[in-house]
Amino acid sequence: MGEEPTKPRKKRQRKTPLTREAVLSAAMRLADREGVDALSMRKLARALRVEAMSLYNHVANKDDLLDGLVDRVIGEIELPTLGGDWREAMRRRALSAHDVLMRHPWATLLILSRVNTGPAMLRYIDATLGCLREAGFSWALADYAWNTLDGHVYGFTLQRLTFPFEPKEYAAKAAEYAPMVPADTYPYMRGLTLEVAEGRHDGVQELELGLGLLLEGFERLRVEGWTR
Repeated sequence: MGEEPTKPRKKRQRKTPLTREAVLSAAMRLADREGVDALSMRKLARALRVEAMSLYNHVANKDDLLDGLVDRVIGEIELPTLGGDWREAMRRRALSAHDVLMRHPWATLLILSRVNTGPAMLRYIDATLGCLREAGFSWALADYAWNTLDGHVYGFTLQRLTFPFEPKEYAAKAAEYAPMVPADTYPYMRGLTLEVAEGRHDGVQELELGLGLLLEGFERLRVEGWTR
């Protein structure tokens, strides 16, 4: 007797209903693991064990997916409180934003490249403006303060994510590069390089140093009643 023909295996079905939140959660995991440039609808469908076309019942297109990811990232940042010490509230907001963006290394450039009006982003902006306005900032100064502080956080985060050396390597790298920085041509760059190479300065930039300077500067403008 011949062998019975093998029955084709049924495609494994997803046990729980697909939702927008499930799609975005899976997309977040893929982006964190492989980077947002590697994220595709087909790859996301495989991760969810569904057909790619079924994703479009929950996200309109790739742009909608990316906007949803931005909003989820923003939703992880601590919102500033209203009515208290505005500098402490904005300091906590900045440090939280940096921590969140370091957890999602792909997110900073995506945030900067998109016009996002998701609910988390709107809450984030409204709470930020509310914190500053309740502290006595004019509308114009609140706008400048918010964007200047964010620029510092985004720039610092991108530098930390893309700098080619780890902080613990700075001294060794400075010593390695010192011969390439002749004192007669680049005296000040040579001086700083030797400070790091010889251990008198660690060369590690501090987010809170620049943040503190900005907060104090905006406090002075607030007290002066600066407007435009």
